[in-house]
Formats: sequence, structure tokens, C-alpha cells
Amino acid sequence: MENALKNLFAVSDLRNRVLFTLAMLGVYRIGSFIPTPGVNQEALRLFADQLAGSMFGLANMFTGGSLSRVTIFALGVMPYISASIIIQLLTVVWPYLERISKEGELGRRKITQYTRYLTVVLAVVQSFGYAIWLESSADAPGGLPLVFDTGWGFRLMCVLTLT
Repeated sequence: MENALKNLFAVSDLRNRVLFTLAMLGVYRIGSFIPTPGVNQEALRLFADQLAGSMFGLANMFTGGSLSRVTIFALGVMPYISASIIIQLLTVVWPYLERISKEGELGRRKITQYTRYLTVVLAVVQSFGYAIWLESSADAPGGLPLVFDTGWGFRLMCVLTLT
């Protein structure tokens, strides 16, 4: 084990990749505790406890609890996973994408680019829907409002921070 760690840090490319991965995990962990502006965290905690056994609870489990805390990384990798699935299904149905996917490395790069674009679109749509859901949920069990100031300002802030 000790020898493997020495070899890991001996190869500069491998060392850089491992350190980058660890740094990104650290950034994600920190970001999963930074709340989205405009959300009443105490009311949201009470509301999330009430919805623990619902579909919200299931989605919250996949994000590691970030949905119930409404953090800046609340969407997690779900938009990317959804975009990847959609693009894979479209390559079977749409002849243009099927042709591109068979072009080798250049085609795969193009498909990856389309997947990233679709990921951003899905993240915007999901974050906007999330903001609308937070606004429409009105009050937590204690009568506390979930959102301090409803309206387009909150929706835009939610889309910008969650995307």
C-alpha cells in the first residue's frame, strides 16, 4: 500500500489528476453547505422533514441532502445524467446524431458538446421549476415562509445559483 502511494506521487500526470479530483470533491462538499439566497433554511428543514417519505425525499437522497438544504449544488449531476440519457436515445431516433456518432473521435466530441449544451438547458429548466415549487409550497409546518421574497428576482437568483 505504501509503495503504491509512492508510485502515485512519482508520476506527475497521475499526481495532478488525483489532486485535481480531491480538490473538486472538496469544492463540492463546501458548495453543498452554501445555501441559495432568499430561502428560509429553518422553514425548509421543517418542510423537508414533513416530505421525507415522498418523491421529494427520493430525489433528495440522490443529491446527498442538497435539495432539502437548497444549496448552490442542489441539482448535483442529475441534469448531466438526464442530458446523457436523452442524447443517447436521440442518437437512435435522429439520423443526424446517428451519423455523427459513427464518425469516430470527432463525432464523439460533437455528441459530448451537444450533451453539455443540453445539460445547461436542463439545469436552467430544473432550477426554474425548483424555484417555482419553493414559492408555491407557501409555508412550512410552523407557519414560516419558505421563501423570503417571492417573484422574478428570487426565480432569477435561484436559476443563477443552481445552474
